[in-house]
Amino acid sequence: MPLDPKVRKMLDLRADALPIGTVPVEVMRGEAPAQMAELFRMGLVSASVAAVEDRVIPGPAGDLPVRFYTPDGAGPFPLVVFFHGGGWVLGSLDTHNPFCRALCLGAGCVVVSVGYRLAPEHRFPAAADDAQAATRWVAENAGDIGGDPARIALAGDSAGGNLSAVTAIRIRDEGGPELRGQLLIYPAVAYPTNPTPSYTENAEGYGMTRESAIWFWN
Repeated sequence: MPLDPKVRKMLDLRADALPIGTVPVEVMRGEAPAQMAELFRMGLVSASVAAVEDRVIPGPAGDLPVRFYTPDGAGPFPLVVFFHGGGWVLGSLDTHNPFCRALCLGAGCVVVSVGYRLAPEHRFPAAADDAQAATRWVAENAGDIGGDPARIALAGDSAGGNLSAVTAIRIRDEGGPELRGQLLIYPAVAYPTNPTPSYTENAEGYGMTRESAIWFWN
């Protein structure tokens, strides 16, 4: 089967990247914003939204940075709480800015992108606790940010998909608020010590290797 030209371009872009886990985390974080932004730009048009605002909200261990994306039109809008990918180690509000803009524009919703704490400085369950706190804050303050508290969904890619699923389960089991859905984008929900067949069969050659995934989990 021929490889899609965009996929080939993405793999070529990643070919010169430093191998994950072989350099200090600080070095990888320095490379990540430009590389991830370029990957998103190849697949997404530059989306114009009505407003983008950076703020901080209360978190379980101090202020949490968040970024609000508001679409054109009159609210209240549906709300999406978004958690970025990056293996719980990399990623930021900036790396996923193009994606959040596209999500806001395409879905016609207020997107709240959450800058949760990262490992290894902040190990589990720091990120999960931040995700839950941010979701509850959004529900309690929906009206102030142009959103509808009855229409809240969670979304995220990779590690962010994991945080979305974990948060939805925790909130369901710990008293709400009621959520309307999840958008899980290639979520990291299979722990590598008990791998699925595809986790082994596709261990190399697809951008993220099995060895890299294990490094992120650790």
